[in-house]
Amino acid sequence: MELKYKIREIEFRDNKEIENIIRTCLIEFDGVKEGCAWSDPDLGRFSEIYNKPDRKYWVAESENGRILGGVGIGPLDNTDKICELQKMYCIKEARGKGVAHGLIKKALAFAKTQYEKCYLETFSNMVAAHKFYEKYDFYRIYEPISNTGHFACDVLYLKDL
Repeated sequence: MELKYKIREIEFRDNKEIENIIRTCLIEFDGVKEGCAWSDPDLGRFSEIYNKPDRKYWVAESENGRILGGVGIGPLDNTDKICELQKMYCIKEARGKGVAHGLIKKALAFAKTQYEKCYLETFSNMVAAHKFYEKYDFYRIYEPISNTGHFACDVLYLKDL
């Protein structure tokens, strides 16, 4: 059963909730460590970080105002025309209900307007996420494209936009 939700750009009031969702998911997937989103100094500052023309962050919000998840697109440092799918996480109750599909479609539509490729980093134990990304034509690569600081992420993907 799909949830009813809307996708909108992040607002200041959403920062703490998205940070909590990301931290909860990282705890669930053994991601409480250096070298991943857990230790990102910008975690919780999304409305400021993603308030530029070359980057955006969206949240999925339920009919009753609960934040279900989020996703960002931002430029990949030291590259030309490559963006990164960033901090895509959904609460457990929203998984398998279409929310992630709505979020990634929104993110990739934006990415196509500014970039030629989309990169992402994840963990090998996030098996469902791998299948999800592959549905959207991300393919596995074996060397990082840039130094994102997320050295704990052991699975890399790229997508032609």
